[in-house]
Amino acid sequence: MKRSHTIRNLLLSASLAGAIFAAPAYAQISFNISVAPPAPQYEVVPTVAPGYVWAPGYWGWSGDRHVWVRGRTIMHREGYRWEPDRWDQRSNGYYRTVGHWEHDKSYKAYKVKKEKKHKGWKHDNGKRGKGKKHGN
Repeated sequence: MKRSHTIRNLLLSASLAGAIFAAPAYAQISFNISVAPPAPQYEVVPTVAPGYVWAPGYWGWSGDRHVWVRGRTIMHREGYRWEPDRWDQRSNGYYRTVGHWEHDKSYKAYKVKKEKKHKGWKHDNGKRGKGKKHGN
């Protein structure tokens, strides 16, 4: 009896470990919607904190009708720009492209130059060795 519990626990642990290290699965469901989405709703864009961007609202699909999904702030991803959700009309219906980050080809990384410190230099307007001695 104890041996079967040990084997069961070992198999359970192995399967959980495998699930943790498994590569994430990406699934995309595509289906035909013959009803055009309504015009986008007007939203007041709030002041966005540094390091964040505004992802505008969009029309989602709830199974039998379009529903408005409000805009939101999302954390900015350096070197990328946010492509909002959109609906495209194709041959026999409407298809939604989910909002996503897209590489910004015009992005240039900005490097902050560090100031080099030289040994033997005093902070006396760049004059080396000519600082006043304290106590005189």
